[in-house]
Amino acid sequence: MSAIELRGVTKRYGDVTALDDVSLSVAEGEIFGFLGPNGAGKSTTIDILLDFVRPTAGSAAVLGYDAQADSLAVRRRVGVLPDGYHLYDRLTARQHLEFAVDSKRATDDIDAVLERVGLADAADRKAGGFSKGMKQRLVLAMALVGEPDVLVLDEPTTGLDPNGARRMREIIREERDRGATVFFSSHILEQVEAVCDRVGILREGRLVAVDTIDALRGALGSEARLTLTVDPVSEDLVAAVAAVEGVSSVREDGEGQLSVACEEAAKTAVLAAVEAAGARLLDFDTEDVSLEELFAAYTEDAPDAAGETEADAPAADDEAPEVRA
Repeated sequence: MSAIELRGVTKRYGDVTALDDVSLSVAEGEIFGFLGPNGAGKSTTIDILLDFVRPTAGSAAVLGYDAQADSLAVRRRVGVLPDGYHLYDRLTARQHLEFAVDSKRATDDIDAVLERVGLADAADRKAGGFSKGMKQRLVLAMALVGEPDVLVLDEPTTGLDPNGARRMREIIREERDRGATVFFSSHILEQVEAVCDRVGILREGRLVAVDTIDALRGALGSEARLTLTVDPVSEDLVAAVAAVEGVSSVREDGEGQLSVACEEAAKTAVLAAVEAAGARLLDFDTEDVSLEELFAAYTEDAPDAAGETEADAPAADDEAPEVRA
């Protein structure tokens, strides 16, 4: 059974189409990254999954429950860290966790949960004095209460320092290892590449790609980059490397280094060409196209249909009205 299933989901606000016929399946136990520029429809998708917004057309399901008809059942099994959240300034971190435990009828050890997110020392401090990163960790703690089957995280590393972001990644992996499904949106691409099994990329409300990052690189025909340290560098050597089939550019970087852009399959031939030209290969390094470049390619010059790249999914303040968790 899929943990999350979207079928032909469209959402319009008057003349504005926020989501356009989005279909997506996320497997149980998967870490799925949801990417797209600001305004692409990521938060709208999450709001539909949680029944904060109703779709204009199509359907959404979480753990087999209809996200609209069975929204209470969905929320009992889902932990949420929303992009826009409210905390009660006069309540302590412990009181916020007590609220979450009572709401979910859970039996979590509150001190253990706060320790897990790095807030043990601030357990009895009022949230009104917390930094943005501390507030982010407190809402995450509330989302973790009750060992949810699905974690929905909207920009989970916003406001976190490098140590906090690293701990967030560790918690995401721990939850996946426990058997939970993690669905999160982010614009911090390094975080996505570090933890995701697959990603989906939204562009102007349309899902333009769904696959592993490596597969998306392959679908674009992305080149590898080789940095070669050779002795000696000569015009003949540069010409010999440039003549290798699959090489698109060769640049001399000085100090005996060549930078070569080539197809993945051409890397071995490049190394052989260096040796055939009589130069000594002292060292080499290889680098794939970055996720940032990949993201730009799909959001600026994207294929117009997800099916071309999609692989089958594997088997605030005191007056704030609510805390979404």
